[in-house]
Amino acid sequence: MSFMTRLAIATILSLLSMIPAVAQEGTFNISVGFISSDPIPDPRAGYNGWMSNQTGVTETLMGIDYELNLYPRLAESIDQAAPTTWRVTLRDGLIFHDGTPVTAQAVVDAITPISVEDHPGYNARIANLLDLASMSTDGDQVVVFETNSPNAAFPWTLSEPGIAVLGVASDDYPINATGPYVFQEAIPDQLYRVTANTDYRLGTPGFEEVRVVGIPDPGASALAFEAGEVDMVINYPETDFARIQETGALGFAAPTARLYFYTVNATSGPMANPLIRRAVSAAIDRGGIVDAALSGVGGVPSGTVYPAGMGWAADIDPVYDPALAEDLLAEAGAVKYDGVWMLDGAPLEIDIVTYASRAALPTTAELTQAFLQAIGVTATISVGEYGASNDAIAAGEADMFLQAWVTTPQGDPGAVLETLLKSTGGSNAGGYSNPDMDQLLADGRTTFDQAGREAIYDQVQEIIAADAAMIPVFHASQTNVARSGLIGYAVHPTETYWITHETTLTK
Repeated sequence: MSFMTRLAIATILSLLSMIPAVAQEGTFNISVGFISSDPIPDPRAGYNGWMSNQTGVTETLMGIDYELNLYPRLAESIDQAAPTTWRVTLRDGLIFHDGTPVTAQAVVDAITPISVEDHPGYNARIANLLDLASMSTDGDQVVVFETNSPNAAFPWTLSEPGIAVLGVASDDYPINATGPYVFQEAIPDQLYRVTANTDYRLGTPGFEEVRVVGIPDPGASALAFEAGEVDMVINYPETDFARIQETGALGFAAPTARLYFYTVNATSGPMANPLIRRAVSAAIDRGGIVDAALSGVGGVPSGTVYPAGMGWAADIDPVYDPALAEDLLAEAGAVKYDGVWMLDGAPLEIDIVTYASRAALPTTAELTQAFLQAIGVTATISVGEYGASNDAIAAGEADMFLQAWVTTPQGDPGAVLETLLKSTGGSNAGGYSNPDMDQLLADGRTTFDQAGREAIYDQVQEIIAADAAMIPVFHASQTNVARSGLIGYAVHPTETYWITHETTLTK
């Protein structure tokens, strides 16, 4: 028995005390790779809102459906009263878990701490998305939001799970929200437990209790599922996905908006030349990566930033053309000598950095290395922590940084691209700068017509492809498994929705 197998079994055994037997009526156990280290994870802080939203504890004013369309959730409607003024009318009869009514003032009180630096709910990322000048109420049902500048993405921002509508916390309701499930406890890094909200406005939830258990090792999660200790695994190992379904388990696989892509060093080294960037992109067999690294079920090859068929995606297919790649290298001034491409008298070498917290990242980097070497380009790989990889590309010590982001976490196309590719973007570690791109991204924020916005982001994607401003590889599919009989569940493209009041196990 290997060390990793023994470690996986030990991990499972350590969790048995907190997982009831699967046969226990009404309890549903889910395995995930990460649980917050906070004993009471404030949904507004960090990414805690993802778990509370996924488990049905918290709800937002707006929501994103399975086609990435925006819809009113706790809001009845949202109206733009002026370029920087939005009026949100709440649905009638909303109540918090403690039975108190949801009012416009309660919404203001819930959102205000997001921008207060010494509050546990402070979140600079979300505060930047909101960009609020003020909030006020117009009676008990209407919240008035005033933004600092016109922002067409604002309604979409209100679907961010961290902008949860919360009531006053208490010992009985430390996370006092509105969803079909009520938060009960969290054991840091191990467990997130919720119970049914029998007064939920849309109907009685399908489970009496849902337990989410953190098992970082995917192999250990798979063993826990086969041992009958969990009912569902989020991100089941792709290599075992087909086999496990043969045992009677249900498989749920669908593309998400999580993009595996390369940030390029656009300021120094070979990737500063757009021709070489395009050559590298053309040399990557994206379909081969999906087949080899993800067993053909874990992703969809991507030629653009947004997932095809889910809104916002331009009609740009992935290109795999080694001959084109070599033509572009020659156009860039490289010379092939004895099967090796030379640039400025030295072998052309591409330094790739990535991190290991997502299993497909190192494998994708290794396959990219092989595809480049197949045309005579030397590539090296360094696998470290996310921060170290980001620092390396920012310092000009690497040429390509492979990472994985959900590109439309709020369903809107602009926010992620602004941080990744805008000249002043906070995560533009590669230093890409293009005035046309900057202007289009600015226009996307201030254009309120939907067709006009779509046209703008189509142009953005065309620049990305033509300039290889970043190199998309594939959109990840979530491969989840569950006990036979699970209904009311589907993979959501933003990865932020799991359990609704309708999710249940049939007999």
